[in-house]
Amino acid sequence: MRLTRHITQLWHNRAPTDKYLNTYFFFVVLRLVLVFVPQLGYVHPDEFFQSVEVMTGDHFRLEHTRTWEFNNSMPLRSITLPFVLLRIPWSFYEFVALYARHWWNVEMISTYAFLVFPRLVYTLISYCNDWCLYRICRLYSMRHEIRLLAMGSSWVLLVFGTRTFSNTLELAMCSWLLYLVSECMLRTNTVVYKKEFLEEKYDKAESISERVKIWKLKNALPAHNFQHMMAMSSICVAGVFNRPTFLLFGSPMVFFWLLRGMGTRSVTFRDFNLRIGLFCVCSVPALFLFIFCDSLYYQHLTVGELHMLQLGIENFVFTPWNFIKYNLDSTQTASHGVHPCYVHLIVNMPLLFNVLALAALGAFAQLLWRFFRAEYQLLPRFQSIVSLMSGAIFVPLFFLSLINHQEPRFLLPLALPLLVLHAPKLITGFSAKYPFQKEHFLLRWMYERVLSGKASGPYLLRIWYVANVVLTLFFGFIHQAGVFPLAQGMAHIVATKPMATHIHLMTSHTYSLPLHLVNVPSSRVMHFNRRTHQRFRYKRDFYLYEYGGLPLENLMHKVKLISGSCEVKLSGPDHLRYKLYLAIPASLSGDLYEALQRSNASSYLNMELLSVYYPHLSTEAFPRLQGRHPCDVDAPHWLHDDLRGTCALEQTPDFSFSYLNKQFSSFIHQFGLALYEIDVKRQNPSRKIVSKSIPKLLSKAPA
Repeated sequence: MRLTRHITQLWHNRAPTDKYLNTYFFFVVLRLVLVFVPQLGYVHPDEFFQSVEVMTGDHFRLEHTRTWEFNNSMPLRSITLPFVLLRIPWSFYEFVALYARHWWNVEMISTYAFLVFPRLVYTLISYCNDWCLYRICRLYSMRHEIRLLAMGSSWVLLVFGTRTFSNTLELAMCSWLLYLVSECMLRTNTVVYKKEFLEEKYDKAESISERVKIWKLKNALPAHNFQHMMAMSSICVAGVFNRPTFLLFGSPMVFFWLLRGMGTRSVTFRDFNLRIGLFCVCSVPALFLFIFCDSLYYQHLTVGELHMLQLGIENFVFTPWNFIKYNLDSTQTASHGVHPCYVHLIVNMPLLFNVLALAALGAFAQLLWRFFRAEYQLLPRFQSIVSLMSGAIFVPLFFLSLINHQEPRFLLPLALPLLVLHAPKLITGFSAKYPFQKEHFLLRWMYERVLSGKASGPYLLRIWYVANVVLTLFFGFIHQAGVFPLAQGMAHIVATKPMATHIHLMTSHTYSLPLHLVNVPSSRVMHFNRRTHQRFRYKRDFYLYEYGGLPLENLMHKVKLISGSCEVKLSGPDHLRYKLYLAIPASLSGDLYEALQRSNASSYLNMELLSVYYPHLSTEAFPRLQGRHPCDVDAPHWLHDDLRGTCALEQTPDFSFSYLNKQFSSFIHQFGLALYEIDVKRQNPSRKIVSKSIPKLLSKAPA
């Protein structure tokens, strides 16, 4: 009883900042929990196809898709970091799985493991961002509680930080580099100040003993000129090979590292040039390692050529140059989507950082205003932490805005500097004091109604929470979230299918299916039988056809072509049996039914609804809130009537509770990914006819 009372008293007497730390640790645990739940949301295909698809497929010898970025003739992606972060951990995981299968009969190699284990590796790396933020705050005596809370609760870390994007690694490396530069700047400023102070004392000293004492103190000062040089140069090389855009993020940080101490008697241009030279020299080992590993993987360099020393420039691959050369061609980048130059500034920044993006843009606009008005005394010192963080935000933002293809994830490395500068505004408001030099009633009104702590302080943290929760739920659990359950379902179908049966899967209006998640052994490589010690090759029995946003009329034409080809093989000498499936957003089920009727394929094709994977939202096929006929909303009478409902086609909608309830039910049921099985009608009355299977989707309850 006394212990309980003591704990309660400690809880009530805790410091006000403790609640921020407690909430932060909650989000730290939540980030890890979201890995194992797992998040089914599918943010972007690059999450899989730039690393996990290739590494997991290679390691487990699974069918996988090698995108054009990994072609051997001109590879754009370095394989070294994905190999270290995924292929090597997979080896340890496979070793553990082997013994778990043997001793406890537990199968650890599954579709779930293929999704979760790589995310776990990247999530553990994402905690480096938290540590770097904490260390910077401690170095410069800044409040770390609210900054850590803002980072932990940000959907950037909860979603992107737990995904296998190359941008996630870029964020971690930029954070680490920024911490090293911040530490070096502080150490240089401290050492230079002490050195110049001791030199002044030395010149003023009157006795030899006093000068000797000062001289010893001066020599005892720690070295600072080349601090962390090897680590920083290696991080820069790794960052560039991971994503060459790291040049834009790392350049201002390295520039501040080179420039630290300039303008004093102790640091001259000689030191500046020496730092540049030694920095380049220190980057050579990491540069050689990445080029060597990439050249071996892409088979430009072989063991035989190394043994015979028959080497030329064509034997080495420099993937960052291939990447830059590709992206310098505007027609190539335009094939991935063309965006105006202001998208990063006006759309992507607020999307990632919401109210803190507005605070950052407002603060930078104020700095520019003061600079152009020659109010230099109000600007931060160039070699200060504020200038470093501002440069780390707006220099890369400016250059990235010049590229015609812009996605929000490209700005992930801006998270740490932005939080360092502006996270406290979540509790203090946009501006603690009047920010304008001149008094004007409009400026005063803006300050008192919008910018002041009294006006904005109570709401910013709430807005931050709400926005990040909504975005985490949307991108983490709703957006394209049916793709992974579809892969699990297809993995089960492939594993339980009859022998000598081919599986054909067609997808439309949804993201690409990561083929390694279906867990199909590769037919392109040799496999080894541990029992017979023989090598063999699997015959291909799984085929994937992805048609993106193809119009449904054209999709039905593809269905007829594929089913016709399968029927020819079935009636051929090998009698190859098959199963044909179609995955399409549930919001298009009605349109699919109409396209099937118009294509005259309903006379010989059966389409049976097997499953609907909830939730799933494809922005390519957004659910329709209105415009559907009342008979097509939610009609159980389809099972008993003539499939058209009981009301007339021209019936005026009745805005009653029943009608609105049906409309709402229809809208909710469209948030799914429908899987159909397609085959040719045969003389078998037990098969369901097409029109009874497609409309039934709309009366199916979510799983």
